[in-house]
Amino acid sequence: MATPEQVNVWIGLDVGKEEHFAEVLDDDGERIFARSVVNDQAALEGLLDRAGGHGTAGLVIDQPGSIAQLVLAVARSRQIPVAYVPGLVMRRAADLYPGEAKTDKRDAFIIADTGRTRRKRAHWLDVGSDELLDRLRILNGFDIDLAADQNRLANRCRDALTSVSPGLERAVGARLNQAGVRDLLASYPTLTALKAARRARLTKTVGARSPRLAAAKIVDAVLAALDAQSVTVPAEATIGRVIAELVTELDRVFARRDALAGEIEEVFLAHPFGELLSSMPGIGPRTGSRILAEIGDGSRFADGDKLASYAGLAPVTRQSGKSINGESKSRRGNHRLKNAMFLAAFASLRSPDSKAFYDRKRAEGKRHNAALICLARRRCNVILAMLRNRQPYTPGHGTAPPAKVA
Repeated sequence: MATPEQVNVWIGLDVGKEEHFAEVLDDDGERIFARSVVNDQAALEGLLDRAGGHGTAGLVIDQPGSIAQLVLAVARSRQIPVAYVPGLVMRRAADLYPGEAKTDKRDAFIIADTGRTRRKRAHWLDVGSDELLDRLRILNGFDIDLAADQNRLANRCRDALTSVSPGLERAVGARLNQAGVRDLLASYPTLTALKAARRARLTKTVGARSPRLAAAKIVDAVLAALDAQSVTVPAEATIGRVIAELVTELDRVFARRDALAGEIEEVFLAHPFGELLSSMPGIGPRTGSRILAEIGDGSRFADGDKLASYAGLAPVTRQSGKSINGESKSRRGNHRLKNAMFLAAFASLRSPDSKAFYDRKRAEGKRHNAALICLARRRCNVILAMLRNRQPYTPGHGTAPPAKVA
């Protein structure tokens, strides 16, 4: 596969569901040809082959999601490198070009020209064939979707509980992650149903899937909420049916995420880099799989600074004259990778090396989150060195930054 420096024909592809629009430029920015392309294998192969007849082709896309997967697969089969220009970058770049029209043809031109003029700063995708890594990316995406469903159902359930009894919501709303609480609300979703049941029955329902001591505390809080409210809100039975269905569906989502976590762990540990990443303090199967899915083998990052910038962990310098001069946290970057790195850094505080670095940053006056961001940024160097050298983490010897790639 050609390197970015070898590309001299640029295919800008404005990706669509049914068809794409392609703008093909030479290395001087002159148009070679432009055309719409149906989103099927034969048409995409024809486009790449025609562009390849004019030189060494490189593909530039504006989104690598589901509708671009066939494009990426065809590019991989043709050994064509792929650069990704995020939509926000493309929209800001569009302001530099004449005209205000928003068309597929203009967008494709801007995508191609942005890749051509910023080839060293473009994000080049890893389009190599790695079955385990592809599986991890799909499973992680599904897990993220389930987590969003879990939060949505829990919030909707807490809202319904508040409408029935604010005291009941305070008693069990924050404990919906406990299976026993979900069982309780599925069986007794209203004040009337809870009052009709005895303490022993409530304790048995909660205790079936929750620890006995926790069950007793939960039941005590529920009974206290019952004693504090004697009025019944209108349509209580209907609200109760909604609550019961919400917690039942929420329980299914929890079960699906638990099963998915086992599959993610299996695939993660089966990958050659899985064992390496899991040797680092704070990185478990779920955070490790997300890190691995986002950065792959790390070869596209020249050093830890590039990785930290991509993750949004590098500080942003803001300076103007003498009145503004400081640094602030970045609000850009890959948020999935940033969250995984942040959680891993937090979990690593049980490690003496991480704790010492964290304490040093706190002593410098940084707050908790800022110190964790600094720790996550420092760990970028270590992770990249581990992947490059194919060596597991060694306490006290894993903090040296990797050598830059020419």
